[in-house]
Amino acid sequence: MYQKIESPQNAAIKQLYQLREKSRIRKKEGLFIIEGQQEIQLALKANYQIIKIYVCTSILPITKFETIFSDWLSTFQIIEISTEVYQKLAYRASTEGIIALSKAKKNALKELQLKSNPLILVAEAPEKPGNIGALLRTADAANIDAVLIANPKTDLYNPNIIRSSVGCVFTNNVATGSTTEIITFLKEKEIQLYGATLQSATPYDQQNFKAPTAIIVGTEHEGLSKEWRMNTTKNIIIPMSGSVDSMNVSVAAGILIFEAKRQRGF
Repeated sequence: MYQKIESPQNAAIKQLYQLREKSRIRKKEGLFIIEGQQEIQLALKANYQIIKIYVCTSILPITKFETIFSDWLSTFQIIEISTEVYQKLAYRASTEGIIALSKAKKNALKELQLKSNPLILVAEAPEKPGNIGALLRTADAANIDAVLIANPKTDLYNPNIIRSSVGCVFTNNVATGSTTEIITFLKEKEIQLYGATLQSATPYDQQNFKAPTAIIVGTEHEGLSKEWRMNTTKNIIIPMSGSVDSMNVSVAAGILIFEAKRQRGF
């Protein structure tokens, strides 16, 4: 009924492996892979254009697959693959027997659509895919309006980001750009900029986040750049009483975002 691929040496499988491993190839081809049932479903619901789905029927029987994805079966090509092929492609230790090939979205800042009185998270130059994934999960949990990645160090469709975000890279309104571009964009929209930093900052819980607001976080090692610190409406700090003066960026973002949500009555 469906096309079958048995060999890991198949040209299509080699292409998928390259997309998994290399950001350069993902950017050049405008394609990426998604692993996992929930992640693929979230991508479909977010109107990502999935081209093909590869199903390892020894893990996920084809009838069960057809039931799970019944609403979308006519929108993509289905290919059955062997266990050997799946093991070459699978990124996660816990497998679900399914991998999708999808077109990437451009995530362009100029195409970002915002609701009135938005709450936005900006992350400057995040390096670790795990941190980006955690930030996206936090943003999804708070149902904020957008996540902006300034000066990104990796593409959004890195398998580690998809995995660590448990698919929240698809559920969030995400755009990327340079620090300068994002500052200009936010100021043109008359959005208040609150930068989480140690320098010349006041406690976060003394601020009013009810107006259109962007909360900006930097890396744990470097913090926010001078360009951000000089362009914020106000710099804010989370008071800490331990031995170190920093915390995980996703934890800090969560504290700030949920304070803003509390003020807005969730």
